[in-house]
Amino acid sequence: MGLVVTDRFLLLVLRFGTFACLAGWTWVHLYWEGPYGVLLWHNGSYALAEKLGFNWDSFAGSGANDGVVQRGIGLIGWLYLVCTVMSLTVRKSSRWQCATLFAASGLLFLLAFAKYVGAQRQLPMLVEYGGQFLMPSIFALALRFGVRHRLTVAIATVGFVMTFVGHGAYALGIIWPTPSNFFAMTSVILKVDHDAAVNFLRVAGVLDLLVCLGLFMPRLRVISAAYAAIWGLMTALARPVAGMSFSLNYWGADQFLHEAICRAPHFIIPLFLFLIFRSSTSISGEGGDESSPASAEK
Repeated sequence: MGLVVTDRFLLLVLRFGTFACLAGWTWVHLYWEGPYGVLLWHNGSYALAEKLGFNWDSFAGSGANDGVVQRGIGLIGWLYLVCTVMSLTVRKSSRWQCATLFAASGLLFLLAFAKYVGAQRQLPMLVEYGGQFLMPSIFALALRFGVRHRLTVAIATVGFVMTFVGHGAYALGIIWPTPSNFFAMTSVILKVDHDAAVNFLRVAGVLDLLVCLGLFMPRLRVISAAYAAIWGLMTALARPVAGMSFSLNYWGADQFLHEAICRAPHFIIPLFLFLIFRSSTSISGEGGDESSPASAEK
């Protein structure tokens, strides 16, 4: 007998993942700064600003947060805050609230693109953010069509594959170099030397790619999703575990805790798929029934 999971609980899982991801990035934007400088601080942006009537002082500013660029980045942070609140209050009956979730995916894609450009346009950097920038859209589709609808599950699958293919490509380090923080976190947490960290990451990279293949095999998709949920949670927690210390102000929580929170989709999407695959209720091609949370929240 399959595991029985209610649609309401599945929707709650997606709501949590969306809220956590947006809340983490809201903290980055309002406490630190969004990563958009790489897109804005160049001659092309200034030439466009000149055409719009801005001079250098008004474009770059003479101090903190008084230039067009700084104010624009600050505005994006407030938009993230609005989307974060909306992820808690959104209901199926409100189309503009659901539209806000799709807009949140757009904001997250812009952020992912900025990270991609900042990483010298290394493809895995953009791909691995797939789970994050698709998370609000998955939630919106679940509200609109139902958590078990084929489109909801399909987009969740895309987000799953993008996240783990991106991670796997970096961990393998064959085409694109493995980021130094991967080695650092592995060495600090496992207390191993560099060579052992390299071997560990190579194995992890292979497994990342294998679970993506396993997701499309009926007999392996449950165990693949389960492994990915556990591994996604562990890699998200690795940031604060490796970085936080009692010797830092606030124990380093302001620097590292959000790194785990914004990566909630890395384990929430696999968890959602695991629950779907294990559930006794099959995936439907239509919207949820009257007992589904999508309907119950009308």
